[in-house]
Amino acid sequence: MKQSRSSVTDIEIIEDFSATARCDEGFLRVRRLRCRNRRADGSSSPVYRVDVVDRPRLDAVAVLVFRRGASGLEVLTRMNLRPAAYFRKDNRGAMTVPDPSSGYLRVEEIVAGLLEPEDKGEEGLKRRAAEEVREEAGYAVRPEDIHLLGGSFFLAPGILSEKVFPAAVDVTGLTPLEPEGDGSPLEEGTQLHWRPIQEVLDACRRGDIPDAKTEVALTRLLARQA
Repeated sequence: MKQSRSSVTDIEIIEDFSATARCDEGFLRVRRLRCRNRRADGSSSPVYRVDVVDRPRLDAVAVLVFRRGASGLEVLTRMNLRPAAYFRKDNRGAMTVPDPSSGYLRVEEIVAGLLEPEDKGEEGLKRRAAEEVREEAGYAVRPEDIHLLGGSFFLAPGILSEKVFPAAVDVTGLTPLEPEGDGSPLEEGTQLHWRPIQEVLDACRRGDIPDAKTEVALTRLLARQA
């Protein structure tokens, strides 16, 4: 299953206004702090700097969409444009280990989305997961069809405050509609693929799918199935 093939071959930077932009504006907010550690004996550490990156919403859900076929479990992945990964190529001098890829124009990953203010508790989490599956994968599932895959986790706790809540949903026998997406240019040419679960897990461990939430969700689903 695929969406329309993409004609995107590059992402052009029209303007880099990093030098004039405030750190508290834009989609990501950077808090630049001076901190010190307080100790049990009343003493303190030297003052040091901390940068914290916040999204507009601090929680996200990642949903592993799967189905059961004659050959076993298959999972749905999405090939998405990912500028942050793609522009690594412009800063090769900062890489200690050279990238094996010539550029990550697209990254393969599972369905995911930010939680909205009204998505409170487990009920809200499942409701948002079902909505993301409908929007990004085209499957009409109910919140009660969503299964949470354990606790949430940080992707980069040294700098990023976002936590990801992993979940899964079985769409065996369901017929998908065309995913409507969100209309963003970042979804231009998004491609959907069904692949055997072990094939996708092997690709994660080789680094061909360099997306942590995908590997976490796969391993947790396999552990639950076992």
